[in-house]
Amino acid sequence: MREISEQHISEPGLVVLDITAADEETLGLVVAQLEERWATSGPAPVRRVPGRAGVTSRVYADIRRTPATTT
Repeated sequence: MREISEQHISEPGLVVLDITAADEETLGLVVAQLEERWATSGPAPVRRVPGRAGVTSRVYADIRRTPATTT
């Protein structure tokens, strides 16, 4: 995974989340729930690390903003 740069956390409310789950379906559900609550980078590529259980993905989020809603 790439390094977290200063830009990613340059001000309060910006976060980087590394999420590990048992499988891709669970990981997708977690990311979908985050997207409903905050403005996020959306689904990221899923990684599998040989010798480690589960799958991992990184999501960037702005917890100060809620996602745009459509009516």
